Amino acid sequence: MEQQNTGYTRLDNYRYERKFTADIIDAFNAEQILKIHPAFFSEIFHERYINNVYFDTPRFDFYYDNVEGKNERIKFRVRWYGDLFGKIEKPILELKIKKSNVGIKKSYFLKPFEFNEDFNFAILNKIIQNSDIPEEIKLKMQNLQPVLVNRYSRKYFADITNDFRITIDKEISFFDIKNNNFSYFSEVKDLSNLVIELKYDENLNEKASEIANYLPFRLTKNSKYVTGIEQFNYTID
Repeated sequence: MEQQNTGYTRLDNYRYERKFTADIIDAFNAEQILKIHPAFFSEIFHERYINNVYFDTPRFDFYYDNVEGKNERIKFRVRWYGDLFGKIEKPILELKIKKSNVGIKKSYFLKPFEFNEDFNFAILNKIIQNSDIPEEIKLKMQNLQPVLVNRYSRKYFADITNDFRITIDKEISFFDIKNNNFSYFSEVKDLSNLVIELKYDENLNEKASEIANYLPFRLTKNSKYVTGIEQFNYTID
């Protein structure tokens, strides 16, 4: 359950996120598959664009932890919805913490900012340091750097019990950040691929197999962050 507290929201329960790809099925047909699913999936929220700025250490520790399948790993990103550029009214700092096959998410509200060609790491760091988030998070962020921007369109679905959520991500784009400066982007688009995620609390794992059996998609370890980093050969030797 998602709750609100002073300065942040958090997802209290550890949950599973099974990821699938559907590179030979378009978004419309993927939605039709959900609508005829025995669990009666239906759309629960309007479609929207999601924008992320991902952070990593100078040696890309978070990237390598993911690639190597470390049992415990973490991901830092700044997220906002809607237009990529312009006045960002409700940016969020998200920490995704993974332990084995389950994860939990903590989200901290940031102060608004303008995302344009003049935006840079110094501005972003100042926003983080001046926002109402725990001091230990601010200290951790001082040792990280922004390394990737990505953007995609997402649709949201839930089954009739509301125990299982599915999201469909399409129009995925990756933007390289040169020298911690946002004034120049090199963009790679992955418009044909779909990323589908099945999300549920860890106590529902057995029932989730029944849900997944009716999904004709390919189970994958897909990570948009890893995919984006590898698009630009941005890692170290």
